[in-house]
Amino acid sequence: MTPEAPPRTLAVIGAGPAGLAAALAAAQRDLRVTLIDSAPQAGGQFYRRPAAALGARRPQALHHQWRTWERLRDGLAEQIAAGGITHLTEHHVWFVERVEGEGGFAVQALIGPEQQESVALRADAVLLATGGYEKVLPFPGWTLPGVVTAGGAQAMLKGGLVLPGRTAVVAGTGPLLMPVAAGLAGAGAEVAALVESADPKAFARHAATLAAHPDKLAEAARYGVQLLRHRVRLTPRHTVVQAHGKASLEAVTIAALDPAGRVRPGTERRFRCDTLAVGHGMLPHTDLAEGLGCRVDGLNVAVDAEQRTDVPGVWAAGEATGIGGAALSLAEGHIAGRSAAARLRGRTPDPRAWAAAAKSRTKAREFAAAISPVYAPPAHWAEQLRDDTLVCRCEEVPASAVREAVDELGATDARSVKLLTRAGMGWCQGRMCSAAVAGLAGCEERSARRPFARPVPLGVLAQTPDEDEPTPSS
Repeated sequence: MTPEAPPRTLAVIGAGPAGLAAALAAAQRDLRVTLIDSAPQAGGQFYRRPAAALGARRPQALHHQWRTWERLRDGLAEQIAAGGITHLTEHHVWFVERVEGEGGFAVQALIGPEQQESVALRADAVLLATGGYEKVLPFPGWTLPGVVTAGGAQAMLKGGLVLPGRTAVVAGTGPLLMPVAAGLAGAGAEVAALVESADPKAFARHAATLAAHPDKLAEAARYGVQLLRHRVRLTPRHTVVQAHGKASLEAVTIAALDPAGRVRPGTERRFRCDTLAVGHGMLPHTDLAEGLGCRVDGLNVAVDAEQRTDVPGVWAAGEATGIGGAALSLAEGHIAGRSAAARLRGRTPDPRAWAAAAKSRTKAREFAAAISPVYAPPAHWAEQLRDDTLVCRCEEVPASAVREAVDELGATDARSVKLLTRAGMGWCQGRMCSAAVAGLAGCEERSARRPFARPVPLGVLAQTPDEDEPTPSS
């Protein structure tokens, strides 16, 4: 780059661990970075914190890896002060497109309290750190008030310092359940049970991989001690079979699972509670990547060793490229930011410069690959659904309609089920029900390509995008 050349710009979408690591790595190497996020403050779900007005004395009590957050927070503040990073909060990105003729990309984002206005931000390149969202499978009674996602319960606690209820059951599968149960119990809720469908014996098959991650084992042990201290009942190899209540949740019934993942008759137990925090893992956010034409491998955005997608000028890092936790997101974000900084100057980066991050990435991916099958939902979860159990909440499509589409109308894939039943056509565009529809239909769970990453007012779509929001380079 000549001294007269304008600075190259990078738009980083998402201010969670991956986005923060990427933005800092790129800005520290003299790229002008615009960090765009929908939240009012940086950190994502992992580092979600209460608003300053709530006056939390020890927000770190709800987190681990707080020192890492402090390092990211301080680095972001330094780069903002130096002009290296422009942090745009409460910008809800709904589409990214290549600007034909002029080069670069236009990032379309909704702003304002009602999200009725849209701005276009220009950048030479884009780095997608869009994270993931929770997967929740249906069961009888799951639409009752008081049934929340595990991540939702954690967000209420971390961001609002409020409990979703006084007596809770935490259920489903995945590594998120332990910190959610420990957090609720530590904040004063009575956690009647932690219901995990995974079989503890399954971890023994991955003993070597687990032993290579003593930090993860120590973290799990710490949560285990907290749960024992609060006398939370641990029920592994169990699942929720029904939530009960009239106007709201009053109790849940759980049951033991056999080795095949079926409910063992006669093992049902009932717990009184006003909150059920449930989750069955995470799914990557791939909408923006797919809108740009990036290749998706299974459910994940496909990237190379530098975190580049197959679309020139587009990088991806974090949960969008595969669910693996904060450590993996930080490593991928760092590599992506350094790669973008070099490539935008026309240089080929030296991978040795990020050898430590690459090693961390490899270890984190190995760990994620080992525990992912252990935390798979019970194989026969769909057998618990009654015909009147809603599968698609937006369009109020019951399980019977999906079964009819498959058994009587010949649907063999999720798209056919959608066309026959309207499942997935509502407000969330299938983000909530796509996994359930695929499971009921007996087809492979795949990413559903959507034109936009979030609902967009028709008035916004009708406008000509001729007014761009200033970027650091303009």
